[in-house]
Amino acid sequence: MRHEFLLALERTGCVGEASGWSPNHLVIEDGERLLGAVPLYRKAHSWGEFVFDWSWARAYDQAGLQYYPKLVSMPPFTPATGPRLLVAPDASPEVRTRLAQELLIHAKTERLSSAHLLFLTDEDRAALNEAHGAAAFLWRKDCQFHWFNRGYASFDDFIATFRADKRKKALRERRRVREGGVTFRTLTGADMDDRLWDIVFGFSAGTFEAHGHEHYLNVEFFRAVSAVMPHTVVVKLAEYQGQPIATAIFFRGDRVLYGRYWGAAANYHSLHFETCYYQGIEYCIEQGLQHFEPGTQGEHKIARGFEPTATWSAHWIAEPRFRRAIDRYLNDERAAIDQYILQVEQHTPFHRGP
Repeated sequence: MRHEFLLALERTGCVGEASGWSPNHLVIEDGERLLGAVPLYRKAHSWGEFVFDWSWARAYDQAGLQYYPKLVSMPPFTPATGPRLLVAPDASPEVRTRLAQELLIHAKTERLSSAHLLFLTDEDRAALNEAHGAAAFLWRKDCQFHWFNRGYASFDDFIATFRADKRKKALRERRRVREGGVTFRTLTGADMDDRLWDIVFGFSAGTFEAHGHEHYLNVEFFRAVSAVMPHTVVVKLAEYQGQPIATAIFFRGDRVLYGRYWGAAANYHSLHFETCYYQGIEYCIEQGLQHFEPGTQGEHKIARGFEPTATWSAHWIAEPRFRRAIDRYLNDERAAIDQYILQVEQHTPFHRGP
């Protein structure tokens, strides 16, 4: 949610009217002093959000109503939990409540169908409830798979927490990559030049193409964000005989590593797991990062030491009939997610406690 990140998206054309992500940011100022902000987008579709509401849009269309445009607050194309109601460090805590109030005033004034704040922190959830009451927003719960650093001194220290059969499998995956002659380099944005970004972005774009999609971003964005936030960009580059063969692109904060994009020149056994997961975990341990969010979906992450973690989104729906229907659906969905998390927790690879 840093200004440099969001501005790079705008300046390189990844967001804007042509992409269906029209910047519509909300700010509160005292003269020339910025007190608070909500990074906000007027959306003409639901692509790139990872909290899927396509069925809601279809229902609106079948009823002869317009679901789009709508308002969405999140870093575009980035399903990472973080603050949405941004408050200056020296501003009153009441600014957060005011932001929540002004957000709905804006949505109602513009006669928009809905407003959505995705991947929320607990602090913002509380502020939304305080500003509007518990009934104003509908709450959606989902599940991602995250890794948590419990004071591990090394990767060996981490893998020792696995049961024997799970540990053997994970170590075999890592050994296959190593014995295949694959080596890794860890690069920051400051280490990346135009040639390397062309290679790395080409790998990532190939992954999108294999799934029948175009990349959400472009190579110019990665060059731009590396220039203004060089130490927050982390690239794991896999090489064979000195030639790049695969990559994983991460962003890092003070305590959290965010896994975002992956690609490879060909299909190598276990290379995806090593590049995207084991290399990321090892990096977190070395750097003292406490938390690793590798992105959405992927039950295969469980066997590699990632744990089911709840994520939350808030949804304001203007039309009362649809609001009631969506509310019933979300109540059922939350119960299903709770049950899913309980089931998945039985399959984590760690030693069982008493």
